Amino acid sequence: MKDDINQGIPKTYFDIDNETKASGFTMASDIQTCSLLKTLATSKPSGKFLELGTGTGLSTAWILDGMDSNSTLISFDNDESFLNIAQKYLGQDKRLNLILSDGEDWVRNNFGQKFDYIFADTWHGKYLLLDEVLEMLNKGGLYIVDDMLPQSNWPDGHQEKAINFIKYLESRTDLTLTKINWATGIIIVVKN
Repeated sequence: MKDDINQGIPKTYFDIDNETKASGFTMASDIQTCSLLKTLATSKPSGKFLELGTGTGLSTAWILDGMDSNSTLISFDNDESFLNIAQKYLGQDKRLNLILSDGEDWVRNNFGQKFDYIFADTWHGKYLLLDEVLEMLNKGGLYIVDDMLPQSNWPDGHQEKAINFIKYLESRTDLTLTKINWATGIIIVVKN
């Protein structure tokens, strides 16, 4: 099955992956998650996309690969060295706006914006400022998170944070969600 995922890999993926490994960045989304992000991106033609936590741009490349030519993606990260890798390989894509910013600052300064697709791959928008980010989601919009299954790099106490995060999402009546025990653990939410 993994060989099937290799079909349709973005052209920039392997270059970004090599630089990611060389940079020491260890929090990149896995290829199964990235493939799902691409597939879900195709469901939002002319969509407004948001990625919270660019990292080096591995997942960004896949989201862009699934987007149509009328869609736009804003992706931010607070680490300039990692963001520079994404800029090097993806910066020429006119649909993409890469931003160097602290997560809290970006969310608070852009609260009025609305999105059709949000991939929350950092603390802000997942464990911090969750309500604010969910408010940015359009009705029918997708909110996607990964790393919901225990990870070897989780700090002490993080599993409880993840459990509480899931319970909170499940308690909201304006969301429909599915938890997927696949890849690193995925949750897909649609705003009612």
